[in-house]
Amino acid sequence: MSEPIALLAPLKPVAAEPKLWRNDRFIQDGWQKLDDNEPIPAAGPIILSLKRWLRDGNDVHERTAPTGLAMPVATDLAPIQHALSLVQLISLPFPRFSDGRSYSTARQAWDAGFSGEIRATGDILLDQLPLMLRAGFDTFEITDAATIHALEKRQLPSIGLVYQCGCEPSFQEWRSRRANEVVS
Repeated sequence: MSEPIALLAPLKPVAAEPKLWRNDRFIQDGWQKLDDNEPIPAAGPIILSLKRWLRDGNDVHERTAPTGLAMPVATDLAPIQHALSLVQLISLPFPRFSDGRSYSTARQAWDAGFSGEIRATGDILLDQLPLMLRAGFDTFEITDAATIHALEKRQLPSIGLVYQCGCEPSFQEWRSRRANEVVS
């Protein structure tokens, strides 16, 4: 038996200018992303790479303006957990939609008591958003044109039944099919 032949070539995703989505709407990004060699401004919210944040130490930690941290993929938060109170934003990358390592990092931050913004960046698709919200993400830098279009039309998918709690504040217990039996 021969291999099947595709009738059409797969479509490549259409990329758009990044748009920031939070609380069911697109918002302006008030944060400035700095390269590792750019000077650190005295005022205004900035996002630094973990490498630079560790390298520049006191220069960064003494700022009075908000500071965010862009983490590499699959960063273990344990060595820097004590310092999470010094940042107001953690940005976690999704290099491909199929790479879920940043879900774990977001959950680790949430479990460690991080109360700032957890931002997802990279290859984020519409059907991932409900799962990302449950993992603790609250802001999303979207570049996929189809996802932006769907969110502009307020077409966010939902998860009807869940078996365990997530990070979302309004968790509802899963109800059994048996009458009035609550499973927690």
